[in-house]
Amino acid sequence: MEHKDRLTRFGFNYLKVLFEESGMEIEVINESQNDKNDLMQDFVSIITSFCARLYGLRRSRRKTEQLLKELQIEKKS
Repeated sequence: MEHKDRLTRFGFNYLKVLFEESGMEIEVINESQNDKNDLMQDFVSIITSFCARLYGLRRSRRKTEQLLKELQIEKKS
């Protein structure tokens, strides 16, 4: 793969060990040479993932509230 984040956003090393135990190898073409950059990228990816979940829950809640309001309006009619 070209970049390791194409396989997973974080936890790449766990997958690498798992594949190696199975006799396979993951080859990354553009591997970062700086561990600090890798750590920061992992951190940003985790925060992004949790934010997406949070906003998804909020959107879902708003849709549910809207649906309930429409059902109440129909019930009154």
